[in-house]
Amino acid sequence: MHTNKQKLTRRLKILEGQIRGIQKMIAEDTYCINIITQTSAIKQGLSNIEDILLKEHLGHCVVNQIKSGQTNKATEEILKVYQLKRK
Repeated sequence: MHTNKQKLTRRLKILEGQIRGIQKMIAEDTYCINIITQTSAIKQGLSNIEDILLKEHLGHCVVNQIKSGQTNKATEEILKVYQLKRK
């Protein structure tokens, strides 16, 4: 995650701004479809962050676990992430 820390932080700040924007839209009785469009964008943004984190985790943490003989731990983490992504 170290290599993408700034990128992830920047994306999270953008999402934070979008959420505040939705709060304002709701307070101002903005047309529902416009709000839904924004919530969809936020969900996609979070999904992109998850993808980056997962790639980092698999490429570093899981590989190191396997190299150090912790294959059961690595397998459990991969399955846990898979189950979370299916929800």
